[in-house]
Amino acid sequence: MPGTPARSRRSSPRAAHVELARRILDLARTRGLGPGAHLPEQGLAQACNVSRTPIRAALEILRNEGLVTRSPDHGFHLSPQFSPASALSNALPQSAEGDLTARILRDRAARRLNATVTAAEVMRRYDATRSSVLQALAKLAEEGLVSRAPGQSWLFAALPDDPESQAESYDFRLLLEPEALAAPGFRTDPDRAAALRRAMVAFLALPDHDLDPRSFQTLDTEFHALIARGASNRYLTDALLQHLRLRELPGSSPRMNVVRLRQAMQEHLSILDQMEAGRLDVATDLLRVHLRLSRSQRPQAANRGAPPLFGLTLRPGGSDA
Repeated sequence: MPGTPARSRRSSPRAAHVELARRILDLARTRGLGPGAHLPEQGLAQACNVSRTPIRAALEILRNEGLVTRSPDHGFHLSPQFSPASALSNALPQSAEGDLTARILRDRAARRLNATVTAAEVMRRYDATRSSVLQALAKLAEEGLVSRAPGQSWLFAALPDDPESQAESYDFRLLLEPEALAAPGFRTDPDRAAALRRAMVAFLALPDHDLDPRSFQTLDTEFHALIARGASNRYLTDALLQHLRLRELPGSSPRMNVVRLRQAMQEHLSILDQMEAGRLDVATDLLRVHLRLSRSQRPQAANRGAPPLFGLTLRPGGSDA
């Protein structure tokens, strides 16, 4: 029906407003805001260098997601359910273009799309316009997930969704990520690190039955992105961030039990302690052990030759020193 796509486009949030909503959540975490904190439109507009109109649209997105409340007299506030962990794990709605991109990635991960496709095939499959399909493919190309092939074809990058690919993924990270951390000029972003620490501690405080692997994956991505962005070499940063994008795709992350989820998060905190204290050599050693343990998926290996540091730093803002 010709009217349906138009209605869908009108009901989807604009990509700029979705991104602005993400920035507002980042600001809330960075400033250590908690449930009930006021979110003044003018202050957010100044912080984000935009007018109040898009800020209001972004806040409405967050309100629809249950992260923000609004009252006629007092404006917008963080909802009672807000926490750093939930803010990082809750998925914001996609823009119309982002929704098509996400659908393409989901179908490719499920092998419903071949490794090579044409724009015409994608248009027929999703009943989408040529312009929207080309925009989605261009966005995937920017992220290194597809590339142009001869003729009118597009080739998907290999996805790390099988044991062999996952092993190669860990080998790649073991080669580059510790080097990014150890190289001269590395800088830990203090605001992001503080917000991430709060979110990880909140995650560990949850009972076992509330631990969500998707929340873990979001925090895991945030942690390793912190290392990637701190590298002084932009080529290292770009390579690691692009690989992180691949690891976010459906089916690309190995399954973990509750014991390993907790252990890995504790390892993150131990590494973060050393990063914030400026002991990057120790942080680099712990990062290598963390990646090797994650690759092996054997939690019992934590005390075989590794220093017993991984369980010592669960207190907010703490250090092992």
